Amino acid sequence: MERQPITREGYDKLKAEVHEIETVLLPRCREAIKTAREEGDLSENAEYHGQRETQAMLNAKAAQLKTKLASCQIVEIGDLPEDKVAFGCVVTVKDGDGEVSRYELVGPGEDDYMAEPMKILTATPVGEALMGKKVGQKAKVEKPTGTVTLEVVKVEAPSS
Repeated sequence: MERQPITREGYDKLKAEVHEIETVLLPRCREAIKTAREEGDLSENAEYHGQRETQAMLNAKAAQLKTKLASCQIVEIGDLPEDKVAFGCVVTVKDGDGEVSRYELVGPGEDDYMAEPMKILTATPVGEALMGKKVGQKAKVEKPTGTVTLEVVKVEAPSS
């Protein structure tokens, strides 16, 4: 399995989320299950079944986050190249229609598709296609609607 880059901040954020699930949310859920169980007949106890479902979702979320953490490698931003697209940089691209987009390449848990610039994972098709490119180079990206060619217009070095 290829390790995905992540900042220390992003890694700590994911770890904090796992910690909250395991030390706050799951114990609260177990207590609610215990209380609901004491109410009697479990076959018709909606509160009990709802809390069990919540518990299963929390366990699944914690497992998913732990898998993400296990596949991450913390990267020091200062060690990255400044003249080509790399983890942590902001890249400005232009597509074949002349439309300009800005992306910041981030690790798991740091993506934000509503941010400006849009924070995309390095593991996305766009992120993978742009990695290592320099200003003036083009990258082909396979999308459901077809292949798109993106030209790198500007690369801004990662901020420490």
